[in-house]
Amino acid sequence: MRIAILSRNPNLYSTKRLKEAGESRGHTVDIIDTMHCYMDVTSSRPSVRYKGRALPRYDAVIPRIGASVTFYGTSVVRQFEMMGTFSINESVAISRSRDKLRSLQLLSRKGIGMPRTGFANHPDRIDDLIKNVGGAPVVIKLLEGTQGIGVVLAETQKAAESIIEAFMGLNASILVQEFIKEAGGSDIRCLVVGGKVIAAMKRQAAEGEFRSNLHRGGTAKIVRLSPAERKTAVDAAKTMGLNMCGVDLLRSNHGPVVMEVNSSPGLEGIENATNKDIAGMIIEFIETNAKPHKTKTKGTG
Repeated sequence: MRIAILSRNPNLYSTKRLKEAGESRGHTVDIIDTMHCYMDVTSSRPSVRYKGRALPRYDAVIPRIGASVTFYGTSVVRQFEMMGTFSINESVAISRSRDKLRSLQLLSRKGIGMPRTGFANHPDRIDDLIKNVGGAPVVIKLLEGTQGIGVVLAETQKAAESIIEAFMGLNASILVQEFIKEAGGSDIRCLVVGGKVIAAMKRQAAEGEFRSNLHRGGTAKIVRLSPAERKTAVDAAKTMGLNMCGVDLLRSNHGPVVMEVNSSPGLEGIENATNKDIAGMIIEFIETNAKPHKTKTKGTG
């Protein structure tokens, strides 16, 4: 097979591992900088051009699109879909998961566990917004934040009001969520591929930090999931329409709750924590499922 990895940095661990895994199984794997692609949107003959030439036909594409380039990146994925290329994650599903509010609304509609959440831009009553999610402490998130950036823990009512007012002054849309204290600064990253949890790790925040992101000093170890946690992760991936994703869960007193569904999860932490060949499993899924024009949207969504 001929496989394209859409990635802006060929030296990233996840990108290198996917390329190695594909080539070790006999495939041709090209790494293509998403932002250097440009598209020929021609009736009946759509193409993607790169460095002055039309790219060859690929059997499959693996989007590794950063949050800051979601709009253009999903446009490139959509162009590949129009050409009949199988994408492990479709453009519509990536866009859906990247919209924090929309993704939470979809999870809510499906009855999937999640923290109590409020959304606001300029609420008339900030105190009611905070009260409605259970009161302080609360977690306040910028709608456009990624990797723990723009996420603040407000431990008191006054602190929460001040932070929300500050964000409002920047005309920023925010999410206000209940703080799951019983999680103890940890979360669980589930790697879902093809409707199955293929690996899971528990991430523990560094001392004095409530965000468990590994690049913020958090640590990771393998974890055994409960049936409810496994089902929640699979249901969340299905709701987003993602074939491959990372689902971040918290263990709350009322069961597992979903914090985020990530369409381009990093592989380094979870491969190291679990000693599993995650990249190889992703390539194996592509081998089994990549068929021409096999997208739900047929490139029109």
